[in-house]
Amino acid sequence: MNRPKILLVFNRHIYETYVGAEDLERLRALGDVTWDEGYLKVEALSEAMREAEGVIVCHGAPRLTEELLAGAGRLRIVGELEGDRFAERIDVEAAVRRGVRVVDTTNGSSYPVSEWALALMLIALRNAGEHFRRLIAGESYRRSKDDRGYVDGELTGKRVGLIGCGHVGRRLIELLRPFRVEMWVHDPYIPKDIPDILGFTLTSLENVLRQSNVVVCCAPLTPRTRRLIGGRELDMIPSGAVFVNVSRGAIVDPEALVERLRRGDITAGLDVFDPEPIPADSPIRGLPNVFLSPHIAGVTLASRTRFFRLMTDEFERFFRGHETLFDLNGRALANRRGEEPGNR
Repeated sequence: MNRPKILLVFNRHIYETYVGAEDLERLRALGDVTWDEGYLKVEALSEAMREAEGVIVCHGAPRLTEELLAGAGRLRIVGELEGDRFAERIDVEAAVRRGVRVVDTTNGSSYPVSEWALALMLIALRNAGEHFRRLIAGESYRRSKDDRGYVDGELTGKRVGLIGCGHVGRRLIELLRPFRVEMWVHDPYIPKDIPDILGFTLTSLENVLRQSNVVVCCAPLTPRTRRLIGGRELDMIPSGAVFVNVSRGAIVDPEALVERLRRGDITAGLDVFDPEPIPADSPIRGLPNVFLSPHIAGVTLASRTRFFRLMTDEFERFFRGHETLFDLNGRALANRRGEEPGNR
């Protein structure tokens, strides 16, 4: 039985920092694996793809166009490793027309993002950002009946509303189970059997904003979600609630967010803002009811090699006759492009 030829098509930095030795050995157990910086040139890649059954692309790779795919008569599976959540390195439709499976493991960073989302929820509920500011300013802590962290700072039993329920949202739901929260979710793209499986209420954006104790934005930035949350939407968040954003700053109108937070009746935990880095004179930096982090949610050492580990898992499933988990299908592409979700 001939072993499949698998190409790794990305630059040296990705090869040296993302490809773990154990995972590479697992992939080599499946087939003949080659990595060559020459593949970053279209002509060399086209020649190599003539015999390839699997291709993994990442930073530096040429786009797998219809022309390249047409010359790859033995190709069975292609995978996007990381950093291309809009599938621009692969002509997905052309691959699907040729019966090529397309998978995507850019969700490798969703694990630490969901953890940081939980952390920001807890920090914002206690308004710990303000306490930290007072502490480093040399002020002493004085408990007050108006201190929201004292009056209503526990997560247990709260209603949490998620805007978006992709990999980050679903993992966050798992992390929230010990807190016995009630989960409401707005996501027009998820299959309608997911709420029953994971145990949450699928609802409108307005319901999430108006009726949640904690609102967490973990939707992708697309043409449909850019400035999804403006002044009107922020006004829906009730007094005493918490707003967390671990997605992209551009989903929220930054000026409207500053104005809403200046009222002082809600708290926020923000890993992202628009623009980034946050300008030194931005008023968001000085608001006492905000905890800021510099877009670090998905940046951990473990997440670097996780992308390749997840991709190796996918290739193992595929070449052993199992179903892959992270397919780039019509629903996923519609979500990324901001198109109508269609039949769920």
